[in-house]
Amino acid sequence: MSRTYNFSAGPAALPEAVLTQARDELLDWRDARASVMEISHRDPAFIAVAEQAESDLRELMAIPDDYRVLFLQGGATQQFALIPLNLAAENDSADYLLTGAWGEKAVKEAGSLVKARVCASDAERGFRGIPAQQGWDTDPAAAYLHYTPNETIHGVEFGYVPEASAPLVADMSSTILSRPIDVSRFGLIYAGAQKNIGPSGLTVVIVKDALLAEQKRTLPKILDYRAHAAAGSMLNTPPTFGWYLAGLVFQWIKGQGGLAVMAEKNQAKAALLYDYIDGSGFYRNPVDADARSWMNVPFTLADAELDKAFLSGAKEAGLLALKGHRAVGGMRASIYNAMPIEGVQALVTYMQEFARKHG
Repeated sequence: MSRTYNFSAGPAALPEAVLTQARDELLDWRDARASVMEISHRDPAFIAVAEQAESDLRELMAIPDDYRVLFLQGGATQQFALIPLNLAAENDSADYLLTGAWGEKAVKEAGSLVKARVCASDAERGFRGIPAQQGWDTDPAAAYLHYTPNETIHGVEFGYVPEASAPLVADMSSTILSRPIDVSRFGLIYAGAQKNIGPSGLTVVIVKDALLAEQKRTLPKILDYRAHAAAGSMLNTPPTFGWYLAGLVFQWIKGQGGLAVMAEKNQAKAALLYDYIDGSGFYRNPVDADARSWMNVPFTLADAELDKAFLSGAKEAGLLALKGHRAVGGMRASIYNAMPIEGVQALVTYMQEFARKHG
């Protein structure tokens, strides 16, 4: 079998060491004579795995004690509804900052559940950067301020944590675990797993206890963060295999040296690719230089008619999933934690050869 460099935006590549361990344990997990997928989530052995995964994530992110960590079914899109349901009453307002497609989706979903306000947006420029904070029209009475630190589709990323008087809510699906962050600056962080955590089907929610203290609405238990927190994320059968794999990824990151080391590696990978794009004269990245994503690098070719040939040649070279999102076209290289710098070097080499041939 020959593995390739997978630049998929999600589900994304997992660390090969994690996949190898999961393969080796697949049929007989910890001498259980069964797969971890076949073990009850109430089994003491699996509960130990779940507790270790949470402990490792808390250590990696330095999560304060007054935050709950939830391992939930579904994707981040589900949280677009659960956040207003759990953090706001029906007549409350909530601010949304839009720097890309996922922020747009979040505010649209929240619109029927809360008075969702767009406090700032870069939509008129086609989502190429971040509006200056002094121009944001925030509501002092808002239940929360929602933003997307990294927009996977448009490749726009915040280089800072916004100042906010309301609790700050962040969709970190495509940036979590890529660098250290100060969790105490946030009221709630959520992330779909399928980029830097593990396989799809699992979502991690990190929420401050104070936001769970007051129940704003009567909710079915399955939609209530408080119920999930009280049950240790086992209100119902959780995505056990995804939780197990997430735990392996957390251990892998710890083995790499933690988030400070991941940040150095991710910054180096992004710099290598952006530096080549900027100096090539053949490729172009549309994002403002101060808002470029470390995780998702969109780029276009000098002639869009060459896109098909570029993708075909990339696949032959062992470089997969470089086609840009249908909403923006072009190309996109997603270079999450599991992408080694050798993969980015291989991509740059291919891009150089393609430009020489077609430039």
